[in-house]
Amino acid sequence: MFSVGPGDHAVVFYQENELARLVGEYLHSAISGGGAAVVVATPEHRAQISKWLSGAGIDVPAAWADGSYVLLDADETMRRFVIDGRPDAAAFWATMSPVVAAASRKPGQVRVFGEMVAVLWDMGLVDTAVELEALWNEISKQYPFTLLCAYPAGAVSDEADSDSLAQVCSAHSAVVGAPPRSVQAWLPD
Repeated sequence: MFSVGPGDHAVVFYQENELARLVGEYLHSAISGGGAAVVVATPEHRAQISKWLSGAGIDVPAAWADGSYVLLDADETMRRFVIDGRPDAAAFWATMSPVVAAASRKPGQVRVFGEMVAVLWDMGLVDTAVELEALWNEISKQYPFTLLCAYPAGAVSDEADSDSLAQVCSAHSAVVGAPPRSVQAWLPD
């Protein structure tokens, strides 16, 4: 398990076979400790993460019912604030602020996992992904939560994207997993 602290905005570069475990371990302590976990992911990854959490002893239906496990679809969520291929800051706040505010009312820690940025990257909207990372940093100034973003390691290994990937890494307080060597000089300390 990797270590993230309160208020961290971490990024993980993952292999497909390890995502559910990495994210499940990250979210488990929030749910089991009386806090909340928010997942903004693809249907496949939401199912994999839920299955992992269930296997780790979390009563997923009960956690979902009491608001300590919130599942959002990445595409549906982005449709609310990505307009003409760019994130609209006001629409992002209107979309995510109520979700994070509700999670913050739980007595324990709040952990958010998002892969909207990876979906944008895969769509060729690399600059939009970088802008979305910045919006997450802004909203984290308002609400106490820890954020984990995820990018498939293979999808971000193109040398042509090294400048954008460096921007992604610099937008995070922690980098988990090994990003392509072309950006390792940009990693946060």
